[in-house]
Amino acid sequence: MFPRLKRTRAVLAGATVLAVTAMTFAGCSPSTDSSTKDGGSATQGTLNWWSWTPDNDLAEREIAAFNKVYPDIKVTYKKINSDQLSAVLRPALASDDGPDVFTVNASGSHSAQAFAAYAEDLTPHIKKLLGDDWRSKVFAPGADAFTVKGRLVAAEWAKVGAGMMWINQDMFDKYGLKPPKNLAEWKTLCATFRSKGHGCFQEGFASTSNFGTDTLHSLVNNVDPNAWTNALSGKGKWNSPAFVKGLQNLRTLQAEGILDKGAVGVQQYPDVNNAFLSGKIPMVQMGTWYSQYATVNSMEAALEGAGVPKGTKKITIMPIPFPDVSGSGIPMTVYSDPDAGQAVNAKSKHLNAAITFALWLGNTPEGAHVVANNLDEFPTLKGEDVGPQWDKIKLVNPKVQQPALKAQTKLLEESTAPRNIGMSAEVGQAITDAAQAMVNSTKTPQQVADTIQAAADSGEGR
Repeated sequence: MFPRLKRTRAVLAGATVLAVTAMTFAGCSPSTDSSTKDGGSATQGTLNWWSWTPDNDLAEREIAAFNKVYPDIKVTYKKINSDQLSAVLRPALASDDGPDVFTVNASGSHSAQAFAAYAEDLTPHIKKLLGDDWRSKVFAPGADAFTVKGRLVAAEWAKVGAGMMWINQDMFDKYGLKPPKNLAEWKTLCATFRSKGHGCFQEGFASTSNFGTDTLHSLVNNVDPNAWTNALSGKGKWNSPAFVKGLQNLRTLQAEGILDKGAVGVQQYPDVNNAFLSGKIPMVQMGTWYSQYATVNSMEAALEGAGVPKGTKKITIMPIPFPDVSGSGIPMTVYSDPDAGQAVNAKSKHLNAAITFALWLGNTPEGAHVVANNLDEFPTLKGEDVGPQWDKIKLVNPKVQQPALKAQTKLLEESTAPRNIGMSAEVGQAITDAAQAMVNSTKTPQQVADTIQAAADSGEGR
């Protein structure tokens, strides 16, 4: 399952329900006909929204902003672990009591393709909102990914990038350490942290977590920045020399004391996430979505969810380039995908209100701003005035963090390399298995790479 690669950013496991009562504000609305008979009012109703993203506190902010424009549409958010979302969604949507709005991603088990049969066609509605040339006004890969057989089955609202590392700047400062730029520096750094009783680079490679994929992706890109993109498109092979070398380097990270042992028994969420945010480990690999924890509100919510005592110092998290492990001199590549699209249940009893909400979050400037200001996702609506409003964002350590986050946002805006869009579930699972094999078996890198290519050749394809 992919997207943010099984990203379940909730600190607490399981499904959580968050009800947000509509506030009494007035505002203008996008061009949706509230008097439409079929589907009810476009400006009134009670909606259930199910998704794996965003975190509950971010969803509350997004719904509150929506209610400033649509005070009479009440939205109840249900957050579901991404590993469970497909299994939970399918029977619910087959019934008459499923969610009104549900989030899908660009590929994997809860993709637009997998759930297209349950979704209302949003094409005429987005044309009414953005015009017949709507595709030119949004992130093109998302428009393509969420269009199935000529039907827009989800309105994109978010994209993410990956390829960077994140460090606890306070831990680095405590011991006078600098971020590593290559394998030798990384090895020395980790030896220092371990001598102080800490771990170093922790990552969750458990069977229900795909985060080893991003680590492998970065290692492969460090050998050949085109290899992953070519394999995704079918122009290259998953067992090419770049993949074999990347897999070998993954094993090297553990052998050299860089990657913490036990990765296959650890979940990225909540285990690694909680350990990092609570100051127990100094380094993780997460994507641009992790920027949210640079903000005071999200950091406080995360620490509370992790069971950290109230009043504990909030750490300063910082993105850094992935080290040059192969010694190639190739700089870090930021790869990005459309992350989320809002689908509307064709059986919704409040169909038009659901369409209003699904379109608003990602396809209006107001919605794009609240998405951008959460620093969790990057808006997919084009325009100079849809990025983060830094003067409205309260960072834990603004002097240090804001320049780095601005630079990261620019890299994401300029990114053209795909993360995993178009990857089949079979290949995705094979890569997860490959990462596990490199840190928990004696299989050779070539043997492991061959299993990924075999999965690509077996049926569903690339």
